[in-house]
Amino acid sequence: MQTRKLGTQGLEVSMQGLGCMGMSEFYGDTDEPESIATIHRALELGVNLLDTADMYGPFTNERLVGRAIAGRRDKVVLATKFGIERGEEGERRGVRGDPEYVKRACAASLERLGVEHIDLYYQHRVDPKVPIEETVGAMAELVAEGKVRYLGLSEAAPETIRRAYEVHPISALQTEYSLWSRDPEEQILPTIRELGIGFVAYSPLGRGFLSGSFKSPADIPEGDFRRYSPRFQGENFERNLTIVKRVKELAEEKGATPAQLALAWVHHQGDDVVPIPGTKRRRYLEENVGATEIALSQQDLARLDEAAPRGSAAGDRYPDMSTVNG
Repeated sequence: MQTRKLGTQGLEVSMQGLGCMGMSEFYGDTDEPESIATIHRALELGVNLLDTADMYGPFTNERLVGRAIAGRRDKVVLATKFGIERGEEGERRGVRGDPEYVKRACAASLERLGVEHIDLYYQHRVDPKVPIEETVGAMAELVAEGKVRYLGLSEAAPETIRRAYEVHPISALQTEYSLWSRDPEEQILPTIRELGIGFVAYSPLGRGFLSGSFKSPADIPEGDFRRYSPRFQGENFERNLTIVKRVKELAEEKGATPAQLALAWVHHQGDDVVPIPGTKRRRYLEENVGATEIALSQQDLARLDEAAPRGSAAGDRYPDMSTVNG
């Protein structure tokens, strides 16, 4: 497994990470033993960047990841997030970025994860009520205290990123990015490249749609939030299938699966881009890791760009399930 640098502060991770969210919530049934086995298999394959957040579960995903990495801490680059406040029953209380909350959230995450420090600590969503300087100032104090090594932001706007960076270097910006969610190409990627910030792409398979596993909305399991996502409904679903069909055709030419080709496309968007496809099963993890071995020519990239040009996906990008109004 090759590695990539995120930012200029020394953070180096596997070129592909593992999103752990679906192991605890949002994507239908859960299976903790298989999820832990998936994390162990990821580490065996050289995937060391594990991505979680306090609000996944809520709180249960950090505990699961903590159990999985017990005795394996030295093999893991551990990323978690704060900022979307939820109660024990899952109720959503809003977005918080005040310094007191930042410190409290970090302490709680350290305890749930069973670790002494977090490698990459993200603000999950920007709190519009608190100046970003105050939030990042509190995060910087966590670095000084040794509780956090590197700082990140998630779904932040360019100007917010710039203001944050003036307070403390930001190593990674995490945002949705895939063949059917290419908005970051307009302003986000140019901004972070100017500042020397790495890019972590979540939902690089379009929340699973680009894998080709969904033939109709009826294929989405009960209890899966994608049933309410605009891109998975009605005419949008049918229109988006045309993108998947073309990706599948191109994948067959490369001897790859649609998921592998879609991930390979993300890998080829720059050495500062690290996708974190999520899965809770070893077989899909192994398939996803296979994408790291796929080389794409300029002609391949041009054909994929033609198959899924910016803005081609039908339906609004669903505001990630961790938003306040979800």
